[in-house]
Amino acid sequence: MTDGPDQDNAEPIASPRSAQRRAAFVVLAGVLAIIGALAAGYYFAMRPVTLRIAVGPASSDDLKVVQRLTQALNNQPHSQVRLRPVQTDGAAASATLLGEGKADLAIIRGDLEVPKNAQAVATLRKNVVVLWVPPAAKAKGRKAGPKITKIAQLAGHRIGVVGRTQANVNLLKVIMQQYGVDPAKVDIIQFPANEVVEAIRNQKADAYLAAGPVNSKITTDAIAASTRDGGTPTFLGIDSAEAIAQNHPAYEASEIPAGSFGGSPARPDDEVKTISFAHHIVARKGVSESTIAAFTRQLFAVRQSLKAEFPLAAKIETPDTDKDATIPVHPGAAAFVDGEEKTFLDRYSDYIWWSLMALSAMGSAGAWFAGYLKKDERSNNSSQRERLLDMLTAARHSDSIEELDQMQSEADDILRDTLRCFEHGTIEQGTLTAFNIALEQFHNAVADRKSLLMSIPQSLQRAGAQFRAAGTA
Repeated sequence: MTDGPDQDNAEPIASPRSAQRRAAFVVLAGVLAIIGALAAGYYFAMRPVTLRIAVGPASSDDLKVVQRLTQALNNQPHSQVRLRPVQTDGAAASATLLGEGKADLAIIRGDLEVPKNAQAVATLRKNVVVLWVPPAAKAKGRKAGPKITKIAQLAGHRIGVVGRTQANVNLLKVIMQQYGVDPAKVDIIQFPANEVVEAIRNQKADAYLAAGPVNSKITTDAIAASTRDGGTPTFLGIDSAEAIAQNHPAYEASEIPAGSFGGSPARPDDEVKTISFAHHIVARKGVSESTIAAFTRQLFAVRQSLKAEFPLAAKIETPDTDKDATIPVHPGAAAFVDGEEKTFLDRYSDYIWWSLMALSAMGSAGAWFAGYLKKDERSNNSSQRERLLDMLTAARHSDSIEELDQMQSEADDILRDTLRCFEHGTIEQGTLTAFNIALEQFHNAVADRKSLLMSIPQSLQRAGAQFRAAGTA
């Protein structure tokens, strides 16, 4: 006797353990995918950002400082921010590029119009205004003109302005207006920085104005060239510096220390009152807070290491973080100055938290949806188990071995379907155990019934079957 036809050719049934292994692999793949996504997010968040910085003009101190900073930042192994200088014609052109969004950072003068989208990152340096009058040249048979000792005496004279920028001319006009000197009555001549020494030697002007750091080589050389025939230049103090600063917030009252420009005797021989203004590193308002905070941190770290080899870097200072500052500070720079710079987790903790919550919700929804999709499969398997119990009852009263073989074959199909459901997670271990008990009872009933039928002659089997059929009819 056989338990069903073609048992050797039946489809192999997967073990529940293989299903558990696949489930473990799926979970592991999901965990690795999450870890990979977090690693990719960390990489993109921490990868170096290149900022375009507008600076000029060529050969200026500002450009030299930026070029040295660019080299230092770009060579750092773990630099979060790198620089790409964009050379311009001067501070005004740099401010224009920033205002148009064509630069991320810019070096601008504090006394020029500041773009509306500019926010302060650092003070690159502070410039002082130097006004001086060279000693009159000695000429035979000619009487020297009256000596200029005050700004109010500049009317009717030639004033040389060091540098080609219009901003220095505007600065001179602000000073003259404070002292009641009509700019129309003054002959203003501009000299490039590399021509001012020759102009002084050739007496091209009666007085000169320069704006730059106290230790500016350009100013120092120009004042040295003003020393002739044993005479020393006369420095014109701006005694109304406080009043100018009051009327023009971009300027501050300042002093030029004695001996700032060297020489013997010292030039100047005493402290001179003047005004100063700053060159600022500003950032476009749209640049992210974290990027500017990282740039500011790296900027001041590099400044410390460059002081010895590049003294101009020592002039970099933190920005004014007061709410009434002339140029509002960038939030990223303020976070660095105030010690409130956010770490990676501080910046992205909310995103990570909500991502985990979303993943949890998606997992719950996925589990519910998977359970919903398996509802029909569970229902079908439940009806098949009921069919197995009905066949158990029918097997005990069957009068045909062929009928028992057919039920045995159907039971094999039900077994295959039940194991597949268990592999898919549709039914639990307890349900599978109960099914195995019912299946074992069915097999025992079939085996007992076959033994009984085989012991009864076929004529009696047919008679019994006919009798039951008549009774049923």
